Amino acid sequence: MKTLEQILSQKLLQIKAIKLQPANPFTWASGWKSHIYCDNRKTLSYPTIRNFIKLELARTIIEKYDNVTAIAGVATGAIAQGAMVAEELNLPFVYIRATPKDHGLENLIEGDLKPGARVVVIEDLISTGGSSLKAVEAVRNAGCHVVGMVAIFTYGFPVAEEKFKEAKVDLTTLCNYDSVLDEALKIDYIDESEIKTLQEWRKNPSLWSPK
Repeated sequence: MKTLEQILSQKLLQIKAIKLQPANPFTWASGWKSHIYCDNRKTLSYPTIRNFIKLELARTIIEKYDNVTAIAGVATGAIAQGAMVAEELNLPFVYIRATPKDHGLENLIEGDLKPGARVVVIEDLISTGGSSLKAVEAVRNAGCHVVGMVAIFTYGFPVAEEKFKEAKVDLTTLCNYDSVLDEALKIDYIDESEIKTLQEWRKNPSLWSPK
């Protein structure tokens, strides 16, 4: 029987929400060169996959965290998924901007988040962890307790794992870089000879460059 990681990895590859190009690396906004590009917003265009992810995020929250009283989505990628999860769990929803709005009330958190709330933060993907943990900080600064974060995908960078540990944030992801590589190999998306390069990139992506 396939695991959740395997099932979701296959789905993300099928709809090209995750693309792998070992021979022709992408350039990220940060300037990093990468064999992989992840855009989980594409899942919103596929009702079956969209619903699958919603239910698995909700199930994870029910199984892992007690007495959750609110759901927060990280803008912009996790706003839709976060709202759907909150609807499924019948909980209040807010979303967290990357920076405060530059007019009006200058909100960083959009919605009504009550002080003392026990919040699960929803993310679409985890890269270095910086933006995700800024969202956690915003929730904590609002006088609330972050009981955990649940994300669709993580690259599994060592720097991110260390940041989450330092911030004392419990992180759960539905699938990850390793499960995607495993599934990509099974469906002949990539070749066995490319695995070493893909694994080497993950160790230090900021310094990696195509040979």
